[in-house]
Amino acid sequence: MDLPASLLSELAETLGNAVLLDPSERLAYAYDNSRRQALPDAVALPTSAEQVVALVKACRAHRVPVVPRGRGTNTTGAAVPVAGGVVVSFERMDRILQVRPGDRCAVVEPGVLNGDLQAALAPHGLFWPPDPTSAAFSTVGGNLACNAGGPRAVKYGASRDNVLALTAVTGTGEVIHCGTETTKGATGYDLQRLLVGSEGTLALIVQASLRLVPAPTARRALRAIYRDVSSAALAVARLMAQPVTPSMLEFMDGQAVRLAREVGGADLPPEAGALLMIEADGDEAILAHDIDALKRAATGEGLLALDDAADEAARQRLWAARKALSPALRTLAPGKINEDVVVPVSRIPELVGGVQELALACALPIVCFGHAGNGNLHVNLMYDPADELQAARASAAMSQVFALAIRLGGTLSGEHGIGMAKRDFMTEAVDPATLMLMRQIKSVFDPDGILNPGKLLPP
Repeated sequence: MDLPASLLSELAETLGNAVLLDPSERLAYAYDNSRRQALPDAVALPTSAEQVVALVKACRAHRVPVVPRGRGTNTTGAAVPVAGGVVVSFERMDRILQVRPGDRCAVVEPGVLNGDLQAALAPHGLFWPPDPTSAAFSTVGGNLACNAGGPRAVKYGASRDNVLALTAVTGTGEVIHCGTETTKGATGYDLQRLLVGSEGTLALIVQASLRLVPAPTARRALRAIYRDVSSAALAVARLMAQPVTPSMLEFMDGQAVRLAREVGGADLPPEAGALLMIEADGDEAILAHDIDALKRAATGEGLLALDDAADEAARQRLWAARKALSPALRTLAPGKINEDVVVPVSRIPELVGGVQELALACALPIVCFGHAGNGNLHVNLMYDPADELQAARASAAMSQVFALAIRLGGTLSGEHGIGMAKRDFMTEAVDPATLMLMRQIKSVFDPDGILNPGKLLPP
């Protein structure tokens, strides 16, 4: 769409030269890590909540879409301006406003990088638990928008579990304050948790008060290698049933193990059919006890080897297999569809088994790995995007993966969110009455439907 001259004038008055109109500049904000692309009509770079309020009100008056954006690391197309309009990039709202160690709280603007926040908290002996793979260059606002998790979520929770309060701007340009900067609160509806994971469809987060956790003084890792996926899944169930909660519990299927060994050079036996990376953190004095408990739980039918990293160098060597996996995937095919699904832990074998059957049926390699303690697996379907038949088979197979996860009592996403990639499957994952309630909530926050249209909720 062509933006009205009056709107451009209002944006210029509010933001000065922090409005990008040149096509070459707008192109940098046209895509995210999903590889989807759509050119916005303008890009706004606000530096304050007041500017966000003014631009949302201006866009509402002209019925122009507003698409919030962090750093574009999202994999579902949630940051792609498919309806045009104005992308609101929060890259200049990147201040850490407060760190209050006594309250275990940090107050930040949405454009703060997760990695920069962690570095600022380290001298205080604290950290913010969400640790997605993109932590070094993803923003706190983006993490909150899709409820990012990461390996530590098994013990510490995802973004939604680690936010205390939010200040946000609704689709009407109203500023709302949700939650409280205390670890307990029972005053009305839990709106801050509603906004986390809403992908910018309800409101634009302009400030977040985050729940912090004391940094552990020590970490130790175990690597458990199993004959097959079923043996590894039974071990996951045992690990999660005993009192010591691992700080990480990562899974790799047989295909992933083979790639890590043959391509990545990881030291793994050829008969390995699945692998668990188990980590514990805490005080050095009790860590040995915790590791012993995790060893006992990991031991059972189908265990081929159990390796213990007694020091940091050994811990890094054990993690080498997992780190070797991502680059090894590219040897299978030039293209990849990487979607996360989540199922009850007890049903991981059925999920992986079903995915292996799909791989045979579509004649394309599919590799599963991810956060076993939450039942949250990343399904990586490898194909050649230049081959139209492969692309069609890949798309159909991923649809079947979503259907399989739902049949197993799971759902479409554990941490990547819905965006565009999974939007059309929401009718399968959510019953009609609940979906209607979601639409009604959307209409209250954003009555004109200008906030990130085309995402999360199906048409």
